Order: sequence, then structure tokens, then C-alpha cells
Amino acid sequence: MTELAHHISAFLRDHLPRDRRASRHTIESYATSFKLLVCFAAERFGVRPCQIGIEQLTAPLILDFLNDLEDRQGNSVGTRNVRLAAFKSFFRYLEYRAPSFLDLARQIHAIPSKRGDEALIDYLDRDEIQALLNAPDPATRSGVRDRAMLNLAYAAGLRVSELTGLVCGDLAQPHLDTVHVTGKGRRERILPLWKETRALLRQWLAIRPRSGEHNLFLNARGRSMSRHGFAHRLALHVATAQQEASSMIGKRVTPHTLRHSCAIHTLEATGDIRKVALWLGHQTIRSTEIYLRADPVEKLDILAAGLPPSLRKGSFNDAPDRLLAILKDACKG
Repeated sequence: MTELAHHISAFLRDHLPRDRRASRHTIESYATSFKLLVCFAAERFGVRPCQIGIEQLTAPLILDFLNDLEDRQGNSVGTRNVRLAAFKSFFRYLEYRAPSFLDLARQIHAIPSKRGDEALIDYLDRDEIQALLNAPDPATRSGVRDRAMLNLAYAAGLRVSELTGLVCGDLAQPHLDTVHVTGKGRRERILPLWKETRALLRQWLAIRPRSGEHNLFLNARGRSMSRHGFAHRLALHVATAQQEASSMIGKRVTPHTLRHSCAIHTLEATGDIRKVALWLGHQTIRSTEIYLRADPVEKLDILAAGLPPSLRKGSFNDAPDRLLAILKDACKG
């Protein structure tokens, strides 16, 4: 039986960061996927996780695992597909290192991604966004930091991994008028910043603790702000903002909601989906089309641009008498 641990270690520690230049977020996601799969397989076969062999990771086993994620764990279709993508990537790597697993790899690659419902995205309107940006207390260090974080996340439409991955050198000095962002697939973009955003960033940099960390935003311990740390701070400020903007009550506001809100407001302002795609760093415009389905202003513009059909009033002059008799009887009834 071929040991799994050696190949998994080389895949995560060498191949992904060195050969694929995968982000830390991607590596963590792949590692989590395999941790869940190995624990599932160990329970299925009644052995320790370190005793699992590559031969045991068959297509039926992986399908059972993916179904378990949805049925028992309550994971979404999107999460299921992310896990499957990790397994396919590993077996693609394995094809060249262990040719004896070519047939197994083909079976894994043949597992289709599952199609899910394409729900409308959640976003905040301008009043709700303003209430959220005003929520942090500017009289405290954490409040100054959070105001800068929230404003930059919304203004630049950043993914949370992009926001927490920013270093001080990503801000153009000395005016802080642009930010250099490295997004998915190592795609880079440079975005201009509002003067309000620049002012908030300047306030944060003036009181940012001295630290060996190069990341722009630091937590209370002087370490790099994590994705979970940002989500926690956001949740606190959402609760405060709900007191100012009651329409937010009942809305599920996540870090990605700020990105969606930026996209919707940019589409409303420009009316050009291509500009939204460039701003968000999408590889293709297809990823940006979800905002066309969500934007009510865009739909109203389409409605106003067209004319309602003018229907000619019909008559029953050519209808058979028998039919008219039936209809008259029905009217009397």
C-alpha cells in the first residue's frame, strides 16, 4: 500500500507554493479538505489516519465523503465543489509522480462538480454602508484601525484574503492615493483611493504599533490581522450599525458582503459591467454577471428603455355560433 502522508506533504509544502504559486489561503483550504477526507476514510476503514493509503481514496469513497458533507455536515454545494477541486488537483499532481495511479486519477477527474442554485447576492445599500463605516469608535486605536479596514475593504471591493494580505508597501507613498492588490491567481491590480479612505489610512498608520509584521492591519497583539479576526470585528460593528440603520436587521453581513456592495454601487454609478470586472479583479466578465441579476436600478433602466407592447383589441366576429352559445351560457352560470 502506498503511503499517503509523503505525497500529501510534498503536494502542500512544495508543489502548491513553489510550482503553482498558490496563496496561503488556497493551501489552507486544500489542507482542510484532505484532513476531513482522511478522517472520514479512517472512520470508514477502522484505522488511524496515518495508515490510509492512496489506493483507498477511490472515487466511490470520495463521492460518499462529498455527500456526507452536504447531508450530515450541512455544507453548501459550493463548499462541496471546493473540496472536490482540492482532490482533483492532488491527483493531477500525482499523475507525474506515481504513474501507477493514472487509472485512479482518471476516475477522480471524472467526478462532476455539482450544480447548485444561483441565489441572488446580499449587499448593503448606501445608507447601510455609511452606518457600518461610522460604527467603529474613532477615539480608540482599534476603532481607528477598523474604520480604515472597513472603508478600504468597501472602497476597493477587496476579498478578505486580499485585505488581510496587504502590506504597508502596497500603499503608494507618500500620498496613499493608490493601493496595489494581489488577488486570485496572482492577478494584480492597482486601484485609486478616495480622499476619505486616504485620510483614514493616514490616521491608522500614524498610530500603528511598531512590529516585525509587515502587514498593513494588525490585531490587538501586534500580529497580522487574520480573516477570522476581521470577520469578528465586522460582526461587532454590524451590531452597532443596526441601531442606526434598522433595515440591516435580519441581513447576513459577511466580509464578502462589502465586496458585493462595492460592485453593486459601482455598477449603479457607471452602468458598465466591464468596469466592475476590472475593479474587482475578475478574470472574465462571466464572474461579474451575478451583479446584473441583483441590481434593481439596472433592471429599471432596461424597463424604461423599452416600450410596452400595444395590443390590438380582439373580437369574436369570426367565431362559430356554437362556441358563442357555450360562452354565453357560461357567463349566465
